[in-house]
This record gives sequence, C-alpha cells and structure tokens, in this order.
Amino acid sequence: MGRDPSREADFVSPEMHPILPTAEPVLDVRPHEGEPTVLWRKFRRNRPALLGAGLLGLFLLAALTAPIISPADPFEQDLYHRLEPPSAEHLFGTDDFGRDILSRVIHGARISLRIGLAAMGIALVLGTAIGLAAGYFGGALDQVLMRLMDLFLAFPTILLAIGIVAILGPGLENAMIAVGLVAVPTYARLVRASTLSIREKDYVQAVRALGAGHGRVICFAILPNCMAPLTVQATLGLATAILDAAGLSFLGLGAQPPAPEWGAMLSSGRELILSAPWVLTFPGLAILLTVLALNLMGDGLRDTLDPKM
Repeated sequence: MGRDPSREADFVSPEMHPILPTAEPVLDVRPHEGEPTVLWRKFRRNRPALLGAGLLGLFLLAALTAPIISPADPFEQDLYHRLEPPSAEHLFGTDDFGRDILSRVIHGARISLRIGLAAMGIALVLGTAIGLAAGYFGGALDQVLMRLMDLFLAFPTILLAIGIVAILGPGLENAMIAVGLVAVPTYARLVRASTLSIREKDYVQAVRALGAGHGRVICFAILPNCMAPLTVQATLGLATAILDAAGLSFLGLGAQPPAPEWGAMLSSGRELILSAPWVLTFPGLAILLTVLALNLMGDGLRDTLDPKM
C-alpha cells in the first residue's frame, strides 16, 4: 500500500517544527550569576577604574604598613644631611631639617587618608539623614532643611571650611570636622532626590500597606536603594576631602608641624621650590596620584552601578 502524499505533511519531525519539543531537550544547567559577580565583570572591563583601584590599593597598603616599610623615622632630624637631593640613601631626598622625605610621604598617607575618611564619614552620615528626612516627609521640614543646605552651598567650600576652623581653632581634628561639614549639602541633596523618586514606588507603598512605620520604611525600603549613588559620591567625595584637608594644612589651619601631612609638607617647603624642588615635588605627587586614583575609581563605579548603562 503506497503512501498518501496529501497526508505526508502531517508527519513533521520535531527538528523541522519550531514548536514541537525535540526528543532530547537541551537544558541550561549553568549557574546563574549573582548581581555582585555581574557588577565585578562590568567594573573590571573598565581599565581606568582598575588603574585607579590599583593606585588606591598601593596607598592604602603604604598607610597600613608605614612603620614597617618606612626607611627612617619621619620625625628624626639630621642637620648634617639637610636638603640632600634624591639618592640611593634617601630616594626622595631630605628636607630642610634633614628628615627623610620618603618616610614622611609614606606616613603622610596615613594622616591624609584618615582625614579624608573621617570627613567623608561625617558628611555621609549627616547628609544622608538630612536628605532622607527632607525627601520622605516633605512639606515644611523639606523647605527648611533644603534652604539651609542652599545657604551652605552659597559659600565656596574652602572658604566655608576656613571659617569653621577659625571658629573651632586650628588642628587636625577640627580640620576633619570642617571638611566634613562643608560636604554635607552635596550628600543631602543627592539622597533627597533619590528619596523623592523612590518613595512613590509600588514596593514602598506595599510596605506601608503592611503597617510598617516610618523608620522601617526609610531604613529597609528607601535607604538600600540610595546606596548606588551614595557609593559613587562617597568615592569622589573622598578625593575632594583629601584636597580640602591638604589646603587647610597648607594654610596652617590643619595638621601642625612636625606632622608629616602632605599639605603641611607643601607649606613648609614652598620657599625651597627653586633651591630644593624635591621637597615639594613628592608630597604634591602623592596628592595628585591619590586624588586621580579616587576619581578614576569613582567614574568606574558610576558606570558600573548606573542602571541605564
């Protein structure tokens, strides 16, 4: 009995039909990548960001191991070898008191990074609290807090920091406070803008409908979703804090001699720029490389955490 050509089209192999399953379906058994893994893959493809992270890692390592890797005591004076140029014995040369500049730069990393981290912490905590309160509650509270932040922003940051230090008195701790306070408006406005867009989301309304109080909504529904822009701003803000602190120390309002702080080292050696330029060159390079590393890393984090990217 021969085949009926009219019914031959009804017998279609699974491979020829896009809807019918195959005899042996192929299953994707690869583990799904978590969000941190995906973010790390995006970050490591950014070569400038990796360079910045590497430079910052070197400065952090130098700060943590300063007493071990320093070739000399940063405070030890040797007037018989003052203002010696870079050599095998003193790689960065010596200053006008015969102190080893390399050792002072290494120990200066501890002071400068500590000032930057402390100032950033002050600005981050106060600015986040103000931004969350203004953005979440709104109304008169929002108007009062934001107008106060606008008043702070009306002054140049370095002049405002100088004014605060003039009130509190010169010193390392007061410089940390001043640099932190002048950065508060930046964090406050950033968090407020994020809170205004997040508080109307469906999941926030769902948490409210379940009976959660204001504190729980803010801490567990709004604040975690503000962390991406805060992380980027904190990285860039750390660079600004280090620069502002170095500026205050240069003016004699921050770290006081003989502390091996980079800005103070620039201030003490500014009169030697022609006769002994290495006294200023290496502390200046340390500030330059640290700020450059933080800016490169901050740009990389921004590109990595931006959902539009």
